Amino acid sequence: MGPPGLSGEDAVEGQSLWLGALRRPMRYLMIGLLVLTGLIWLWLVVGTLFLGSDVNMQTILRPGDHTLVRVFLWFILATSLVTSLYLSDTRGAIEVEPTGPLDIFSLVLGRLAMIAVVVVVCVMFYEVVARYIFSKPTLWANEMSLWIAGFIFLLAGLYAMQQRSHIRIYVIYDLMPRWARKTADTITVTLIWAFFISLLWGGYNEVVAKLLRMETFGTAWDPPLPATVKAAILVIIGLVALQATSNLIADWNKAPEHHGADEVDEQEIEQIRKAVGANGNG
Repeated sequence: MGPPGLSGEDAVEGQSLWLGALRRPMRYLMIGLLVLTGLIWLWLVVGTLFLGSDVNMQTILRPGDHTLVRVFLWFILATSLVTSLYLSDTRGAIEVEPTGPLDIFSLVLGRLAMIAVVVVVCVMFYEVVARYIFSKPTLWANEMSLWIAGFIFLLAGLYAMQQRSHIRIYVIYDLMPRWARKTADTITVTLIWAFFISLLWGGYNEVVAKLLRMETFGTAWDPPLPATVKAAILVIIGLVALQATSNLIADWNKAPEHHGADEVDEQEIEQIRKAVGANGNG
């Protein structure tokens, strides 16, 4: 529920995380881009099926002089970015409160990863239907799924760091005094930066070489998967290191948290009881 006196979209804007008054225009822009992208996609499909168009997935990967395909790709990019911006303006019930611009940026990329998961599901669903119902398997579904999944895993790591949901062992950490916790956190962030610097030092030249020749996957569809994913590894691991530093600064003066095992166990036990009860009633 929004504050008293607010209703509908005004109430939603009152809960805006960072867009504020821009939330409503961003929503309309997102809807418009979704509609236009869908219409262009539908026209491409109709042209391929009924009008003898030569547009296929190979053309979409390498559009060349196909102006409509280029426009379609730009619309996909714009739609993905605007949708991610709009969705990042709402904080989930279990998400932590962002503490700065870098947190917002990580949230936007996290929403982009969530959208990408839906895209992978749609691609695999299309492949299953085409292969087992129409006996017309694709040459691109597997590579596209691998391509997108690589970015999903990387962006999920950044989102986990922003949400402080990465694996941590609290058995010893909760027993430490405050100064020891800060020391442990500082050492952890230092090790993350050491890993990123080592990765950058060892992989930068290889990434540049792969990007310059736009190294491909060597399959029938032949997407530039190695070049793009290897470059993304460097960039996103760098963002993870920045996010870890941001977390350290934001949490430096926070009151220490205690992670009692009893509380976690009670929640898990209650969920198990409900599941067992539901199965027993069935």
